[in-house]
Amino acid sequence: MTEWSHAGIWAAIAGIGICTYAIRLSFIYLFGRIDSIPPRIRHILRYVPAAVLAALVVPAVVTVQPTVGETLLDDRLIAGTIATLVAWRTGDIFYTIVVGMSALWVIRFGPLLIG
Repeated sequence: MTEWSHAGIWAAIAGIGICTYAIRLSFIYLFGRIDSIPPRIRHILRYVPAAVLAALVVPAVVTVQPTVGETLLDDRLIAGTIATLVAWRTGDIFYTIVVGMSALWVIRFGPLLIG
């Protein structure tokens, strides 16, 4: 499978874990020592939750099918579009989740219940 030994693989995993921990700890340590966050940094940090949510949701919703028509008619993409419209219109997270999941279930399981 790989030319790496078991010890090399575990060393790589440990190294990556230590680097990830150090990066996250540096922000906690940095902001713990600073009395106030500069306005420019505070402005940038406002966009982090939306960016993380988009990074988590978009790959789960958008799948590339063999044809453009199949991609646009994917049940997750349609339900995600409906949920996006509800979120844009209402701004209510709970209502968006309920409507989005309901739309997905109706699109996915509705034909099974009818026929």
